[in-house]
Amino acid sequence: MKLSEFKFDLPPGLIALYPEDNRDESRLMVVNRAEGTIEHKTFKDVINYFDEDDVMIINNTKVFPARLYGNMLKTGAKIEVFLLRELNKDMHLWDVFVDPARKIRVGNKLYFSDIDNPVENILVAEVVDNTTSRGRTIRFFHDGDDEEFRAVLRKLGNTPLPKYFDREPEPLDAERY
Repeated sequence: MKLSEFKFDLPPGLIALYPEDNRDESRLMVVNRAEGTIEHKTFKDVINYFDEDDVMIINNTKVFPARLYGNMLKTGAKIEVFLLRELNKDMHLWDVFVDPARKIRVGNKLYFSDIDNPVENILVAEVVDNTTSRGRTIRFFHDGDDEEFRAVLRKLGNTPLPKYFDREPEPLDAERY
């Protein structure tokens, strides 16, 4: 199977840009493979498709505000850093995607400011390795403990919405995703 097999056109009118106020009102597509039929229901109808021994696993995770915007030290160029995974908690070492990748090299210093006070840099990072074409390993410089560091990331970060949403994150997104 190829990744390209998962590409398809989705009309913009069918993209839910915001979750339903009542989650059980979300749309549910039911595919009956035995009969070759498709039904359009709401999620509250899902119980009608369970048998006695079926189990539902619920994912109660929240999306981390993993998209940070900052600037490069020498040029002041705007950069986007998308946090992928923490490599070393004590060293604040992270695997990230960067954009524009061609401008971000090993040794570059990245500065992140609070939107409410863009003059004051509240977090600095250094690129320590290239991992893929857009991937980098960066080390954040922070003197506080891990809880304080994560609070800074939450303050600076944005909820990473899919690109096809074509809208900026809103405070509600941090709670609903």
